Amino acid sequence: MRANGSDQSRGTPATPAAPGAAATRVPLSRDRVLRAAVRVADEGGIEALTMRRLGDELGAEAMSLYHHVARKEDILDGVVDVIAGEINDAVEPLAAPGEAAAWKAAARQRILTAREVLLRHPWAPAVFETRASASPQILRYFDGLLGLMRDGGFSWDLVHHALHALGSRAFGFSQEMFTPAGGPGDDVDAAAAEAMAAQFPNLAGMLAGIVHDDPETTLGWCDDQEEFEFGLDVILDGLDRLRVRAGARETPRARSED
Repeated sequence: MRANGSDQSRGTPATPAAPGAAATRVPLSRDRVLRAAVRVADEGGIEALTMRRLGDELGAEAMSLYHHVARKEDILDGVVDVIAGEINDAVEPLAAPGEAAAWKAAARQRILTAREVLLRHPWAPAVFETRASASPQILRYFDGLLGLMRDGGFSWDLVHHALHALGSRAFGFSQEMFTPAGGPGDDVDAAAAEAMAAQFPNLAGMLAGIVHDDPETTLGWCDDQEEFEFGLDVILDGLDRLRVRAGARETPRARSED
């Protein structure tokens, strides 16, 4: 009886797992963790990104994530690289300019394509601004932008000045100097508005006439598409005039040139 019972026990199948559960379980990796972090931020903003929330997204214990990311700052560095990689994937198929004078249109298209990616991740510019060093993917992006300028006949000196003039616009967003609680077009207490007008009449007059009513193309406080393209075109037009004034070549540079 004992032997039969033992055989029966050994022959009893275990409770089956959920169909395909073992087969479809993907091991954790740094790339998988960082891409999940981007999804969490897309859904709830960067403030929603915690180790616990990230673990829930991945179906894993929060502590297990530390095998792949050292801490929250490591995650932020990583998601910047993921977004920059997405930007590079978007801009690299763009056609190169056929002649030197076409550099401006090519640079404009590259920058606006980068912005399209950021608009899918509107929390990302604020994270980019906090990083202390440039990731490999960011360097790859800027190297391509510099190549367009060199093809346009820019000297290295003018390329350097151009990067300073463009600032964060080179990557598709305008860095905000301030982030006030209320932006243009927001409801403002009448008494506060009147006091501001008395003290700062020119600022009050400007703010009264500004309307940013397209959140789908706005990053940060008031970096909407119209504002961004205005500033970008002013800078690119000015750089092109400097290029011509410096006697830039009218044919793309040879890749072998210094």
